[in-house]
Amino acid sequence: MGCVFSLPEDRRDAAERTPTTRETSFIEKMKKTGKNIIVFYGSQTGTAEEFANRLSKDAQRYGMKGMVADPEEYSMGELSRLSEITNSLAIFCMATYGEGDPTDNAQDFYDWLQENDDEDLSGLNYTVFGLGNKTYEHYNAMGKYVDKRLEQLGATRIFDLGMGDDDGNLEEDFVSWREQFWPAVCEHFGVEASGDESSIRQYELKEHTDINMNKVYTGEIGRLKSFEVQKPPFDSKNPFLAPVTVNRKLNKAGDRHLMHLELDITGSKIRYESGDHVAVFPTNDSALVNKLGQILGVDLDVVISLNNLDEESNKKHPFPCPTTYRTALTHYLDITHPPRTNVLYELAQYASDPKDQENMRKMASSSPEGKALYQSWVLDASRNILAILEDMPSLRPPVDHLCELLPRLQARYYSIASSSKVHPNSIHICAVVVEYETKTGRTNKGVATNWLKNKLVTDNGHKSTVPMYIRKSQFRLPFKSTNPVIMVGPGTGIAPFMGFIQERGWLKQQGKEVGETVLYFGCRHKNEDYIYQEELEGSEKNGVLTKLNVAFSRDQDHKVYVQHLLTKNKEHVWKLIHTDNAHIYICGDARNMAKDVQTAFYEIAEQVGGMTRTQAVDYVKKLMTKGRYSQDVWS
Repeated sequence: MGCVFSLPEDRRDAAERTPTTRETSFIEKMKKTGKNIIVFYGSQTGTAEEFANRLSKDAQRYGMKGMVADPEEYSMGELSRLSEITNSLAIFCMATYGEGDPTDNAQDFYDWLQENDDEDLSGLNYTVFGLGNKTYEHYNAMGKYVDKRLEQLGATRIFDLGMGDDDGNLEEDFVSWREQFWPAVCEHFGVEASGDESSIRQYELKEHTDINMNKVYTGEIGRLKSFEVQKPPFDSKNPFLAPVTVNRKLNKAGDRHLMHLELDITGSKIRYESGDHVAVFPTNDSALVNKLGQILGVDLDVVISLNNLDEESNKKHPFPCPTTYRTALTHYLDITHPPRTNVLYELAQYASDPKDQENMRKMASSSPEGKALYQSWVLDASRNILAILEDMPSLRPPVDHLCELLPRLQARYYSIASSSKVHPNSIHICAVVVEYETKTGRTNKGVATNWLKNKLVTDNGHKSTVPMYIRKSQFRLPFKSTNPVIMVGPGTGIAPFMGFIQERGWLKQQGKEVGETVLYFGCRHKNEDYIYQEELEGSEKNGVLTKLNVAFSRDQDHKVYVQHLLTKNKEHVWKLIHTDNAHIYICGDARNMAKDVQTAFYEIAEQVGGMTRTQAVDYVKKLMTKGRYSQDVWS
């Protein structure tokens, strides 16, 4: 059975630190603390965890007691014992990651579900809310799997699977589901809502007046002082501070900024493979932080702790404490995304104008009018918390309550643009700086890309560093170097293929026989944003790239994209796939490009392979199952 061991104490995130004798039994914990609802989350970027917290908080309104749990920290084999607790219920908020995969923290739970066919969960009441994105092939695969599998093992579904679509409006999907879910729970257990709609604080503020500054967090993710004394192994709880050795602009012209960075990992013991992702922890723009401090009239350098009012909770603080408001708003909290409705709901009480209060509560309700207002005023207008405060002068919440409610600032993932065979001590990143004007006339800047853009190699004589770790991926070159590869990566989607090309070149140098290596790249204009042009043309000259196909979408009156070039070379493409066992790789935009490219492969199978559309779709699906059609896409 998948027993889950917790990490050594000093490696745990300080925000979640508990005594070393970690309780891995959630049943004992629930009994000890009088809880009857447990909310498990499978979360990669924090949203599922956030939703789980909201559901656990809801339980109080119905005279029940909830606790939130990370399945990685508990022994999930105990689910069959939940019936020992009266009126018990397990809620699962499960996000899907990558190509229909579980999130990192739910991997063990997923394996356990798959391996234990004889498990009897007949006493378990459960419901599942899945978080997914419809632009991906395997929409909400993890939520669907958990929902179906628990039923197969005999558990009782007390409310239908909810599914949130992050390509649409995930928040609205969740609010609508939750609105129907609680009445169903009340009916099932015969309880009444207490009608207590007031805001319930989860943390209490403690200001530290005379604290030793060596005890104060200054931006570390895990252990205190972990940025000063670095100890391997490095991972999401203990990132490595990698010096930036190169930061150059890639495009020759145009109004965008495409950039190439190189991070030095010498001496870190960090290993990576071509196709892996590098995760970086960015910080918010100091100008934004200062404006928040000004508008709320706060001294940002006060040292504070937010302590959980539930003493039994594993999560002692919402972020590493003690720290200053400035550090929290710079390193730990997400202040740039439009706030979710629960934040508006909880902050409404602080608006002195009744009209503002009413609007904020309305936006958090499930009424069509409220949903429309949230969609237009918050989402479509891309208003972050600062913009909301600026446009609602009567709303001036206490900064500690705001800090309690804002989600954690998350690590950002980039496809590594180098091969460890050629660059064992260096990780390359290729990215485009995000900056756009919103409907309210403000300029919104992407947190991570603008932060990376400003990471100059030497800053006032100091080396710039980036906190990072590696996330393994399934995006891998074929095991046999003789297999041909077809790589499709327009724009910054070229990133992992720079690594693949370097690696195929290295294999050739080692005297290995290497199959055809074909690239389809696309950009807007040949003389503006044809990034890595010299390297790519060089690789074609020396025979590492057997064919370089580039689509310049705007250099003629009709748009030409990568999928058009694929279709143009359909005979060659089909021979590589059908006869020579080629592996296909697609990287870049999921919403349009990946779909259009997949359709192009269907058309090639029809036109050259003589298939019907149904057969073509089935053929590509089989390639995916065999690991011969891989995608590294984002939306």
